[in-house]
Amino acid sequence: MTRDGWHKWSRRRSKFTSCSLNLDQLLGRSYEQLMQLHTQLSLLKLLHKANKESSLMEKPKVVKACLQDMIILPVMGGNMVGVYSGKTFSQVEIKPEMIGYYLGEFSLTSKLVKHGKPSVGATHSSCFILLK
Repeated sequence: MTRDGWHKWSRRRSKFTSCSLNLDQLLGRSYEQLMQLHTQLSLLKLLHKANKESSLMEKPKVVKACLQDMIILPVMGGNMVGVYSGKTFSQVEIKPEMIGYYLGEFSLTSKLVKHGKPSVGATHSSCFILLK
């Protein structure tokens, strides 16, 4: 036990941090300071415009982006972004836990494989499987 009564390995509640800054500190930074993180200014302008046009209780409209290599910033929080996956736009709602990741990480570019049931002729033992 330590002096304050907590065990040495006890867990504390984790708070969200990005680049060793919490969410309030990130929101307090200016656009110029956030531009140093290799961002696309055009998408940020569209997201800012969508936020202004929406009312307080409704979500902003989806802003389509073909940028999979853009880093998610704190300014984007709460917005809906349509990320292009090569075929379609997948809607992504930006949450505080996503800050610092790329947009492309939340838009799957390949379809997940789902294997079906074996049929006649699939293997030698498939002739003993009941087909219904």
